[in-house]
Amino acid sequence: MAFNTPFKMWKRYEFNGGTSDPCILAWPSVLGHGGEIRHQYHHAIDIVPTILDLLDVTPPDTIKGFTQSRFDGVSMRYSFEDPSAPSAHKTQFFSMLGSRGIWHEGWKAVTTHPTISGWSHFNDDTWELYHTDVDRAEVHDLAAEHPDKLRAMVNLWFAEAGANGAFPLDDRTPLEVLNTPRPQLASPRNRYIYYPDVADVPEHQAANVHNRSYTIGAQVDIPAPGAQGVIFAHGSWFGGHALYVKDNRLHYVYNFVGIDEQKVVATEDLPTGENLILSASFDKDGEDPPGVATGLLSLYHGDRKVGEGRIRNQPGYFELAGEGLCVDRDSAAAVTGDYPGERPYRFTGGTIKRVAIDVSGQPYLDLERQAAAMLARE
Repeated sequence: MAFNTPFKMWKRYEFNGGTSDPCILAWPSVLGHGGEIRHQYHHAIDIVPTILDLLDVTPPDTIKGFTQSRFDGVSMRYSFEDPSAPSAHKTQFFSMLGSRGIWHEGWKAVTTHPTISGWSHFNDDTWELYHTDVDRAEVHDLAAEHPDKLRAMVNLWFAEAGANGAFPLDDRTPLEVLNTPRPQLASPRNRYIYYPDVADVPEHQAANVHNRSYTIGAQVDIPAPGAQGVIFAHGSWFGGHALYVKDNRLHYVYNFVGIDEQKVVATEDLPTGENLILSASFDKDGEDPPGVATGLLSLYHGDRKVGEGRIRNQPGYFELAGEGLCVDRDSAAAVTGDYPGERPYRFTGGTIKRVAIDVSGQPYLDLERQAAAMLARE
């Protein structure tokens, strides 16, 4: 809240502390070099219409036969040419995790709905009213002085909510939202197989390793010493895990929500040969706190353990920035800054044939024997 001064509240709330950001536009050939300030009300949804307007591009009504949704935003171009022009953006709707707000022609109605208050009970929320044209920091609540204005603003919020598909309201906590299962194209199973040179697998379609034991095993050919790079990666530096080779040693890192890079490094150099199995196996042995799995992460060359270390496993998904699961690279924001080479940190000096992830909870050596039998059959 102090960081957002002079605005109140912060992210996930509809007061200006949660919704206001600086907007800096630099386009010398179009806007000149004035370094000027504009005060008209605008929103992030106005950026795309502004760019299209400046480029003199008319968006198509259909693309490949699909009717396009209308733009809610308006171009800001008029404000560049006339600093005193009234705002062309008349109404802005807000809704997040049950908290709600509406701005309309210099007035704003807002209500706070903490998720810890329990589900629903929306009618118990208190609406506040601010005249933001003269009270930008939302200090003076005018709800009691202008009840008719407040009611009109609340009614407008309901109209905009309907137009924006905001019903039913969802006031679950972020953890409840992230951990609620979603419909999937493929049913969950105990073993997943992934291959290099294919698109990233979205997290909700990928193997779920949260709060459970798991094993990641890669079948690789390494003809000579010198292999390096990413074997497997899932997530980003906001949270994720990866198996990679650096300095001729197998490495595993589990980035716990972006605050703790937990690394386990093999104590032996990589072997060379064909159809090698390089693995990381996590054996959950507790939770601290509840929902945060703790346990031993072991590294293997075939059936020989070559490294171990205790790690904790984050309860929520990795997909804060949209990263999926990939093999032979880390395609987006890197899970760790420890990778060798340059983005996307591809595996070199060998060939990754496939990566298997097992979440059955079986002991690692049983899985290794299964892998050996599978290779023998091939």
